[in-house]
Amino acid sequence: GDRSAALRARMEQRLLGARFRYLNEQLYSRSSRDAAQLLRSDPEAFAVYHRGFARQVQRWPQHPADSIISYLRHRPASLVVADFGCGDCRIARGVRNKVHCFDLLPLCPRVTVCDMAQVPLPDQSVDVAVFCLSLMGTNLQEILTEANRVLRTGGTLLVAEVASRFEDVGTFVGALVHLGFKSGSK
Repeated sequence: GDRSAALRARMEQRLLGARFRYLNEQLYSRSSRDAAQLLRSDPEAFAVYHRGFARQVQRWPQHPADSIISYLRHRPASLVVADFGCGDCRIARGVRNKVHCFDLLPLCPRVTVCDMAQVPLPDQSVDVAVFCLSLMGTNLQEILTEANRVLRTGGTLLVAEVASRFEDVGTFVGALVHLGFKSGSK
């Protein structure tokens, strides 16, 4: 009856949580190319990953994408944005700007499916490059170099990540400067 249904629901949630953690680990410990291959071979995994991700973010006081949306709403709507690892296109849905949405699989129709290290945009074609909880993969240098390629001179890189993602935030910021970015606020 009700008790077995509740137990089953709890077991499914636990299983989803475990699968999310496993996939999260896979996405962080592979190159973006290997991650794309993994998810193409198991499209359901991406849906599971995003369900687990959504559940995790619900517990946070604020969704980091909302901070980015707020930032963009206080800037000219004419700025062109590239959202690397856009997920459910929350940022694109929240702003008037033109937003190029990139991810490994399409969770919404606006997504261009690609490897984050090779997005189909011309050099210097965007004003703002966004990584919102999406700086994944072992080839971060390649991915950030790609963001730098598509950014116009003087463009803005916005990164929202969990601090625990970095052994040392200062080292990460230093690496960004080394790739040609000027350090702004953090």
